[in-house]
Amino acid sequence: MRLPIILSIDDDPQVLQAIQRDLRQKYRRQYRILCTESAQEALDSLTELRKKGEEVALFLSDQRMPDMTGVAFLTQARQVFPNAKRALLTAYSDIDAAVRAINEVQLDYYIAKPWDPPEERLYPVLDDLLSDWQSNHRSGFEGLALIGYQFSPHSHDLKDFLAGNLFPYQWLDIENNPKAQELLTLHGLTPSDLPAVVFEDGTVLTQPSLSDVGEKLGLVPKASQELYDLAIIGAGPAGLAAAVYGGSEGLRTILIDKRGPGGQAGTSSRIENYLGFPNGLSGSDLTRRAITQAQRFGVEFLAPQEVVSINSRGQYKDINMADGSKVVARAILLSTGVSYHKLENPSLDRFTGAGVYYGAATTEAYAFKGKSVYVVGGGNSAGQGAMYLSRTASEVFICIRRPDLTETMSQYLIEQIDRTPNITVLGCTEVIEALGKDQMECVVLENMDTHERQTVPAAGLFIFIGTKPYTDWIEMDIIKDPKGFIATGRDLAKYADFKKVWRQAREPFSLETCSPGIFAAGDVRAGAMNRVASAVGEGAMAVSFVHKYLAEN
Repeated sequence: MRLPIILSIDDDPQVLQAIQRDLRQKYRRQYRILCTESAQEALDSLTELRKKGEEVALFLSDQRMPDMTGVAFLTQARQVFPNAKRALLTAYSDIDAAVRAINEVQLDYYIAKPWDPPEERLYPVLDDLLSDWQSNHRSGFEGLALIGYQFSPHSHDLKDFLAGNLFPYQWLDIENNPKAQELLTLHGLTPSDLPAVVFEDGTVLTQPSLSDVGEKLGLVPKASQELYDLAIIGAGPAGLAAAVYGGSEGLRTILIDKRGPGGQAGTSSRIENYLGFPNGLSGSDLTRRAITQAQRFGVEFLAPQEVVSINSRGQYKDINMADGSKVVARAILLSTGVSYHKLENPSLDRFTGAGVYYGAATTEAYAFKGKSVYVVGGGNSAGQGAMYLSRTASEVFICIRRPDLTETMSQYLIEQIDRTPNITVLGCTEVIEALGKDQMECVVLENMDTHERQTVPAAGLFIFIGTKPYTDWIEMDIIKDPKGFIATGRDLAKYADFKKVWRQAREPFSLETCSPGIFAAGDVRAGAMNRVASAVGEGAMAVSFVHKYLAEN
């Protein structure tokens, strides 16, 4: 936590040295003491201090200075730090000016020179001023701030990226938060510059790309080594587990993700059926623990970085990135997971990121405080999202095609939803259309039995329907099932193309694809269970097969 500042100005070096000595002797543990001989230099620094999120608790200024009077300085300083206490150091001849300043610039106090002994003539006055400042001071958020429009797709993408990479941030809606406009003015920005990210060091990125933000925050998009034993593509639970086991067992391991760690599980508000956590844990908490553990074992993590293709050169595999860079590995684990199906509906496409969201309940929930929202989907992700949204939304409606949730959702979640008074399950109901001007305002619902339609107010629509594997980018001869999931192990034998592409004397390992040395684990694999625990198990198991593959090559 940053210490608030006491800023003292006096053009006499000896006086400045004396006041600096006395201030540090008494206050250095609770405050940062800054001193300067130039009032103009002090003024020039105030805006930069404000941009960096610093707080000034007290200005202590000499009255007679060559470039400006102390009263003039305090008048201008008040515009930048209006809540800071203001005191003058005055000679007896300047006491009249100090008294006038009490009325003119709301001077808090004046201290006559010399102030010896400080225990009697300085500290009691400053103690009182600083105590008053502390009692009225509210510490601001220390970290980066994201300023934008709530119903802006670009703003939503940035929020989702920051949350996915576990970066604390403060969201400031330009239309509803006065601090947003205050920061815009401070940094000389206009609404056309939004969204803007203001960093802790005072720098600003306007309308930034995700890679720009990631680079500024220290994420690494480039590999540091020429060759890795294991490259893991996708940092969901399966990829994270493989990274932990690969790193702990001495493999040179690199983990690559185009967004951030956690995958869909990382956005879950509560995972309550994961072994060893009787009270449950959030997806972000699980992700934070796993990525910390992996990096502790020396695993390199690249994000945001998108893989666009893989080329196999026998014992070496080239992984080609969207930015033109390349990673070479001896073995690859595909753990890219799945994404939510999009509802094929032009009206929903129009409002995606502006009221319509795929997943993202934990990212956007607080924007819908006191409003009605709808959730589409009957799986566990939909149930967890609905429970999280119910904390802030006035009403949450779950729209499902089946009559009830019993066939698609875990019983513990069904029971929680039944006990939550502001959640209503709408069985046999579809969302037909979204309506609104610049943002979604209503949805049209249709009862699948009666075909009756009704238009209802809706501030947000959160979609958790079905999943499709993220495998479209794989152009090499990796066999997939009709839905695009990657076939592995013995299941490969049922595909006619298998014998055409498999040239090894042995059979594929259990999680190995039809390309030797390339494995798949987690939700992206055909036949996998859609559970966090099973994905973690497969990720760990894949490393044992990687060892076997590397031993024979």
